[in-house]
Amino acid sequence: MQPDQDVVNRWSKSAQFWEKHRDVIRGMFEPVTQALVHDGEVSSGQTILDIATGPGEPALSLAAVVGAAGKVFGIDPILGMIEAARRAANSLQVKNIQFEVAFADQLPFPAGTFDAAVSRFGAMFFPAPADAVREILRVLKPGRKFALAVWHVAEKNPFHHTLSLVLDRHIASPPPEPDALDAFRFATHGKLLKFVNEAGATNVSERLLQFNIAAPISAEDFWAIRMEMSTSLRDKIAALSPSQLAAVTQEFVDALRGYSTGQGLSFPAEVLVVSGKHPRA
Repeated sequence: MQPDQDVVNRWSKSAQFWEKHRDVIRGMFEPVTQALVHDGEVSSGQTILDIATGPGEPALSLAAVVGAAGKVFGIDPILGMIEAARRAANSLQVKNIQFEVAFADQLPFPAGTFDAAVSRFGAMFFPAPADAVREILRVLKPGRKFALAVWHVAEKNPFHHTLSLVLDRHIASPPPEPDALDAFRFATHGKLLKFVNEAGATNVSERLLQFNIAAPISAEDFWAIRMEMSTSLRDKIAALSPSQLAAVTQEFVDALRGYSTGQGLSFPAEVLVVSGKHPRA
């Protein structure tokens, strides 16, 4: 199944900004990357698949974990993201990595290729999650693991929720459909787990990861980054009058000051990490 075209279009428009802010994003979500390394049992010398790699993370971080004897493949359905990832690998002179345009439920690899597979905030956008997990299991070696990270509920993630509260005071936004392809699609405990079990994985587990999103930037810079990275946010902002936009900007920046530290911003965050194993040992 091909991904929703509206989703592809939105991410394509944002690819240049994810590339622009790659270093900040990598630092913000480093704890999630480490959780995927742990739960996916990633180690030196392995061959790893990163699904929905975006502009190259966590694939580039995983390349350092597996070392010169290992190999990382990063896939994403967005050409602009893959082009950005390739530029990053070339700039950083990372040799043990390869990036390709591909869909999670149509992986272009032979069965039994990988020692582990991970996805950081990609599973929410799988059009057919069980099919995607079946494909992941197909390309895993027998007995090897995958790990998927998805956002827990919005109220526990002020990185997202603070802006939503401000926007809701100015823009009427209907709640998303229960299975809409958005950031909090799998925020409910057990929802993604159901698809993983349906796909036939074994040793399935779900755990709550609590961490801090640290961003060494000001509240004003964070607002600018959020505006650039989110096409849906830019679309909402476009409907505001100049005075409304000024009010939203000021309210959001004021709200962010509660998360300011001497080194920038720090948000408490919660993510669900769902893992499973190829059924044959």
